[in-house]
Amino acid sequence: MDSLYNVTDAFTMVHPVTLSKGKNAHVWDTNGKHYIDFVGGIGVLNFGHCHPHIVDAIIDQSQNLIHYAYNAAGHLPYQKLMPRLCDLVPIAGKLAGMLTNCGAEATENAIKIARMKTGRVGVIAFDGGFHGRTLAAVNLNGKVAPYKRGLGPLAGSVYHIPFPSPDNNISDQQAIDTLLRLFEVETDIGNIGAIIAEPVQGEGGFQLMSSKFAQYLRKFCDDHGILLIMDEIQSGFGRTGTPFAFSHLGIEPDMVLLGKSIAGGLPLGAVIGKGTVMNDLPKGSLGGTYSGNPVACAAANATLDIMAENAVWDFAKHYQQTIEKTIAQWQQEGITPWLYSLTGIGAMRGIELRHPSHGTHPSVMAYILAEARKQGLLLMPSGKYRHIIRLLPPLTIEPETLQEGLDILKGILASIPNELPIQ
Repeated sequence: MDSLYNVTDAFTMVHPVTLSKGKNAHVWDTNGKHYIDFVGGIGVLNFGHCHPHIVDAIIDQSQNLIHYAYNAAGHLPYQKLMPRLCDLVPIAGKLAGMLTNCGAEATENAIKIARMKTGRVGVIAFDGGFHGRTLAAVNLNGKVAPYKRGLGPLAGSVYHIPFPSPDNNISDQQAIDTLLRLFEVETDIGNIGAIIAEPVQGEGGFQLMSSKFAQYLRKFCDDHGILLIMDEIQSGFGRTGTPFAFSHLGIEPDMVLLGKSIAGGLPLGAVIGKGTVMNDLPKGSLGGTYSGNPVACAAANATLDIMAENAVWDFAKHYQQTIEKTIAQWQQEGITPWLYSLTGIGAMRGIELRHPSHGTHPSVMAYILAEARKQGLLLMPSGKYRHIIRLLPPLTIEPETLQEGLDILKGILASIPNELPIQ
């Protein structure tokens, strides 16, 4: 029996292939076909498939202690990891945190913490944001389809405002005006306990938050007793060329959400925040059976070892420079009228596809994904109209492999037919 028949058809799969092996930026399917991986498990593999240091840590830990629930008894990998994470996150003062199973669970716990600390239930999020698929987190997402469709009423008191960015047409003033309007017609400001944002939106198309607006938001939260939460689940762990993307904005949040690349591919997330926020909560209110599993913690400790090396930052700088130089060259050459702009910052970049006459069109991305796959390159779409190619190869990708993947992509972009819809 085909095992795919047993998987719910509620899943969508960008690439209809079955992978069997991966190494750094390379993967192979069950037919032995090789691909250059620009998806990285959707941002989970910033340091590549099967990094030897992470693999060694997993093997070593699994031979000693595979699991213990931290609510029942402590274990060393958790106790080693937590202070290292708190030291890594650039927020002044004493920090504390908790580990979760994933990014969505980090989101859920951050909202719980905000409610307990402020006594308020309201949350402000942003259009285009993505914070998870669990029932409370999904209402924070700034997009209905497919995440909220058919769910009926969701956890209330969530309000969305536009996301101001140099990568879109939303100005700081538009976002500020919409924020202030909430308190004129929607809710009392005293009901809002938290504002949550991605410093660089992932699903939204690798759009960088305006630093000026971020600084306004920090002051606004301070003035009104609101907690500021930065979702670094996709943008963290070196993705932008710095450990965390909020450093580009010139602010310090009250809580940071971690996940994806935190443990080299093993399920793990975290909430790290100011000690005044994370401590003095009801005993037993936080935790989870698998949250902070010893093997996942060992992998995360290995990830931090990698981040402590200069080499990974040299790789990230080379990647950033290569992407910026290459896309600028393609634009200068005019390889296709669909090549509009490069979004994001550092090593977290997206290629926006927008025709001067046709605007965006879904068949363009479908064509690019399919053609790239045929030629051995895996890509990931993003953006409101699925019109932005989300580039997520490992930061450790070999320079020659990066160039090979970009050469494939250039040829495909240059081959986009003029007729719409593209077949």
